[in-house]
Amino acid sequence: MAETYLLLKLLHIVLFVYWLGGDLGTFYASRFVAREGHSAEQRLTALKIMMGVDQGPRICMALILGPGIQMAYNTGLMPIPAWAMVATWLICLYWLAMVLAIHFGHDKSYLPLLTRIDFSFRLLVIVACLYFAVQSLLGDKSLILMDYLAWKLIIFAALVACGLGIRMALKPFGQAFMTMLQQGPNPQVDSVINGCLARARPFVYLIWLGLLLNTALGMHLINP
Repeated sequence: MAETYLLLKLLHIVLFVYWLGGDLGTFYASRFVAREGHSAEQRLTALKIMMGVDQGPRICMALILGPGIQMAYNTGLMPIPAWAMVATWLICLYWLAMVLAIHFGHDKSYLPLLTRIDFSFRLLVIVACLYFAVQSLLGDKSLILMDYLAWKLIIFAALVACGLGIRMALKPFGQAFMTMLQQGPNPQVDSVINGCLARARPFVYLIWLGLLLNTALGMHLINP
C-alpha cells in the first residue's frame, strides 16, 4: 500500500514538473516566433521547438488526474466506486490518445473533427470537475471527503479552461504564420502573430499560478 502510494505520488510530481517546465519552455520559445529581424526559416524553427516542447504540458494535463484521484481513492479521501476509479484512468488514456493523434495528425482528414471533439471533451471535463467539487463544498461528502481536494478539482478545471482560452486566442495564428512563410515577415502579419501571443499570455500566467496553488494544496495529502 505504502509503496503504491509513493509511486503514485512520484508520478504526480513528475507530471507537475514536466507540465510547468514544459510551459516555461513553450513560453520562452514563443518569443522567437515573431521576433523582428528573424527570417521566416528561423521563426519556423522556433515554432517547431515551441510545438514540440508544448507536448509535455499537453500530455501531463491529460494524465495528471489519474494518479491524483488514485491517491485520494487509496487513502479513503475519495470513496468513489472501483468502477469510477477505472473509468478515471480510461478517460485519462483516451485524453492522451487524442493529444497524440492531434499532434501527429498533420494534414490528416480526421484532424478538424478530432480537434472539435477534443474541445468538447475538455468542456465536459471542466463541467464534471466543477460539479463534483461544488457538490462537496456544499456539504455532500459522499464522493470527496476533504475540501482541499474539491478545490484542487476546481483549480484543475480552471487550468483546462485556460488551455481552451489559449486555443481561442491563437485561432488566427495559424493562417497568419502561413502567410508569413509564403510572403516573408512584414509588419501586418507580425502584428497579427504578436497580437495572438499577447492575448494568450494572461492564460499562461494563470496556468502557472494554478499549478503552484494545486501543488501547495497537494502537499497536504495524508500519507498512508
